[in-house]
Amino acid sequence: MKTLVTGTAGFIGSFTAARLSEKGDAVVGIDNINSYYDVNLKYGRLRKDGIDTDQVEKGTPVQSGKYTGYRFRKMDLEDRRELEQLFSQERFDRVCHLAAQAGVRYSLTNPHSYIEANVRGFLNILEACRNHGIKHLVYASSSSVYGLNEKFPFSTRDNVDHPVSLYAATKKANELMAHSYSHLFKIPTTGLRFFTVYGPWGRPDMALFLFTKAILEGRSIDVYNQGNMKRDFTFIDDIVTGVLKVLDKPPAGEPSWSGERPDPSRSAAPYRIYNIGNSSPVGLMEFIGAIEDALGRKAKKNFLPLQPGDVPATWADVDDLVKDFGYSPGVAVHEGVRKFVKWYLEYYR
Repeated sequence: MKTLVTGTAGFIGSFTAARLSEKGDAVVGIDNINSYYDVNLKYGRLRKDGIDTDQVEKGTPVQSGKYTGYRFRKMDLEDRRELEQLFSQERFDRVCHLAAQAGVRYSLTNPHSYIEANVRGFLNILEACRNHGIKHLVYASSSSVYGLNEKFPFSTRDNVDHPVSLYAATKKANELMAHSYSHLFKIPTTGLRFFTVYGPWGRPDMALFLFTKAILEGRSIDVYNQGNMKRDFTFIDDIVTGVLKVLDKPPAGEPSWSGERPDPSRSAAPYRIYNIGNSSPVGLMEFIGAIEDALGRKAKKNFLPLQPGDVPATWADVDDLVKDFGYSPGVAVHEGVRKFVKWYLEYYR
């Protein structure tokens, strides 16, 4: 199989490309390496996967020195012509679309970048899939789509029409756009709602990275909602295992699906939505405690109210993913935090 993985200088994309390459797939990775956060970390992920970053120039393929089947190209999803040329040249079997403008709080001050990357970029991916006979499109959605929902655990059968950030709204838009293409053009699409992914090489705008850095530097950490937060933290290895399982099994559509009682997680079209998380929420204070234990230091805490765009809790119902793919997340938070801290200390020493 030849797979396009978008966002391979990013956190989840990097590990997904590596795992696909390890099992023998031909992989082309793309990323625009934008400056939303430290580009040195993004280049570090590429080097981890054998990409000579001195050779990375826009539009020039770079062969991995670690994986014979992996090549990387720097490019923008917003460039429709270049994306079409890539699809024409490579003749992909499937697409794993993980590139996006991430971050909830950043969307409050930089809204246009979310529309460009997450809506326009996704439309270009859908059009390329339509024009080139892609057998399966797997794309990243987010737990953020649940917005103001208060029924736990979050189910893909629940209504998600009340987002509390533009980032979440663009992810809901992706799900709607994917369904229209599955319905009209019979493109098999699967959306994965990720729940707070963490681990080595993680994003520096996420709590684990920010807290670890601040504690080591002797600075206080900002603890929002007075610490009364819960998150369904999911370790990167568990996430990527789930992504690969889903990628291998395109949805076929369900003839019994009824528009009179529509289940939003599926369709008569070849379309599915799954939650992918640990299904075991952890309190923010327990999470901070795990970081303190791993570092052997106590955090100075600055308690603050809930931030705009944030929600107090997330909790994934992953029963469908378990039933359909045998998904079984196995890394507990204390173990995952220890692995992150070990990587952080080695990488930044």
